[in-house]
Amino acid sequence: MIAAPEVSVPSQLDSSRLVADEAAASSRDRGVTPRVVVLALLLAVVLGYALPVIDYKLFNTFLGGTHLPPGAVGVLLILVLVINPLLRLLSKRLAFSRNEALTVYITCLFSSLVPGHGSENFIIPNLIAPFYFATRENKWLEFLGPYLKPWVTPALTSNGEVNRTVVDGYYTGLRAGEAIPWGAWLVPMAFWMSFVLVSYVMLGCLSVMLRAQWAEREALAFPLLRLPLQLTEDLDRPDRFGMLGRFFRNPMMWSGFVIAVFIQAVRGLNLYYPDVPTIPLEINMGPMFSEPPWNQIGWVPVNIYPMVVGITYLLTAEISFSLWFFYWFFKFQLVAAYYLGYPPSALPGAHGLPEKLFTGYQQFGAYFAYVAIVLWTGREHLRHVTRRAFGRERAGPGEKTEVMSYPAAFWGFVVSFAIMVGATWAAGVRLDIALALWLSYLVLAIGLTRIAVEGGMLALQHHTSPLQAVAKLINSGESQWLTLGNGVTAAGLFQAGIVNHMRGFIMPSFVHSFKLAHDHKIASKPLMALISVTVLISVGISWWTVVRLGYENSGLGFGHRWWAQDGPRMPAYFVESMARSDAGTAPVRWLWLGIGGALTYVMMLARSRFSFFPFHPIGYMIALTYPGATFWSSIFLGWLAKVLITRFGGNETYRKVLPAFLGLALGDVTMMLFWLGIDGWQGRTRHLLLPG
Repeated sequence: MIAAPEVSVPSQLDSSRLVADEAAASSRDRGVTPRVVVLALLLAVVLGYALPVIDYKLFNTFLGGTHLPPGAVGVLLILVLVINPLLRLLSKRLAFSRNEALTVYITCLFSSLVPGHGSENFIIPNLIAPFYFATRENKWLEFLGPYLKPWVTPALTSNGEVNRTVVDGYYTGLRAGEAIPWGAWLVPMAFWMSFVLVSYVMLGCLSVMLRAQWAEREALAFPLLRLPLQLTEDLDRPDRFGMLGRFFRNPMMWSGFVIAVFIQAVRGLNLYYPDVPTIPLEINMGPMFSEPPWNQIGWVPVNIYPMVVGITYLLTAEISFSLWFFYWFFKFQLVAAYYLGYPPSALPGAHGLPEKLFTGYQQFGAYFAYVAIVLWTGREHLRHVTRRAFGRERAGPGEKTEVMSYPAAFWGFVVSFAIMVGATWAAGVRLDIALALWLSYLVLAIGLTRIAVEGGMLALQHHTSPLQAVAKLINSGESQWLTLGNGVTAAGLFQAGIVNHMRGFIMPSFVHSFKLAHDHKIASKPLMALISVTVLISVGISWWTVVRLGYENSGLGFGHRWWAQDGPRMPAYFVESMARSDAGTAPVRWLWLGIGGALTYVMMLARSRFSFFPFHPIGYMIALTYPGATFWSSIFLGWLAKVLITRFGGNETYRKVLPAFLGLALGDVTMMLFWLGIDGWQGRTRHLLLPG
């Protein structure tokens, strides 16, 4: 008689443990776990304090300021290469899952951008600088104090007089025994912080309404997500691909990584030890063009940023070609303008960027035309969203995966936009002017976000003052639309603090985050709650830090001079420009606005008809900006590398070499973090591995 084999029956304890393990794994797959929440909020506090110190006081490489922020990539890198391997040594169940790591990265897209350069904390110096730099000669106080409500700025007392303690203390520092005048800041800070948070709600709701159209129906590339996705690719499969995953085992990746690390290591050593030879990565070609007509093109920087070269390799050849081609397209327009008799003294403008009306209005027209085409392309989806908001249609299966329902997003957008217009009107700006300002802001926000998610542009800016542009379209001389009596002074504060400098605005972060959450089935509603709390903490900590830094360290002593001294004078310059006649005429401005819009339409039409058409309008839209000028040469190198590799090696070679370019970007980020640590230890300032 053969004995039956023994069958192992799991005990009740083993079954309970198995159920608990499965529940824990399921929770980690959803991304938003308790430890992720704690880590994300802790990072929001740390980055909210550290970024203003790095960006404004020290003026070293920004951890934010771009839409592939080194701060967020650095956190993800430490999580993948340091924390997770250590946790696996203790227990496999303790390691972060891929969705947990991506959730941390998502929150860092906000906690790295909201506190730093290019974000809305630029409002703070705008509230102070025009009063500090007012003189008898410029007569700024004549249109500042009398035309601003005291609760809008801490620089004014309740009776409308300048509060010299608040103003002078921020720029010269407090004397011994003095305290930060928080009482004067309380009401203005509450107003502006609330206003900014409402604007974030508006951008978040708009992003919900646009995500499905851009990510699924149009299938945009989202190139700035490629690196974090590669870093986390095998986190859930360590037994199959090893603790570090395939990306970190690829020799091509390490070849690019080593190149970037070597270059930035040598350049950093040269700063500390001048005897060490450096590797030059920048040349200002402007002085080479000293004779007319070539002197009209002005500032022509040649800067090689390994991170930009690496990301450009991910783009389509059409987009990368357009991003550098249109920079020179506008430069040669300046040369042509010289031959056509435009006065040379008007060229170039700030940073060598063209300020002729024929260039600025082309760009303004391009934004409106491009955004109109984008919205028209998505009209069916937007019609569905609108009908859902009015209860005319039922929710589709895809809506359940959004961070909020379409009706909530639609009405959240409408209500927050109305609040922004109403608050601007309450601050003294006439209603039609407020509408023009925030409608222009929406157009610029949508256009710049498309440049990030479709074109992979790290930093975003526009070269437009929308209210000034509209005023000059309406009037041919001194503005009759924007005057002291209808709120031009207050409008200047809103425009300068939020609209003019949109390098770090967070709509691209929303769209990138919602794309990651949808594709990887991260719990959408808890994620939205976590993002909201992260933003609240980031705004509160960073604004408190920015105010404190001025009084304790002196705004005049900030390493970032533009942020504290030059840029915040824009509200006063804007009011001056509205009271000054110029040589331009409204019909000519309308002509160039139409030309910009028409060229954009023709490019979009040609792209839809001819697969070989080489131009994309996002290059036309970004060319006049500081990022367009500083990145063009790096983009050219990335484009050239891709064209040559594809031409002579084919698509298979392109795919094999791609990890090397991702390694180039990763190595550059690694050295940014390394030198930030060294510079902080040594007290060095103005060491920038990305544009300042």
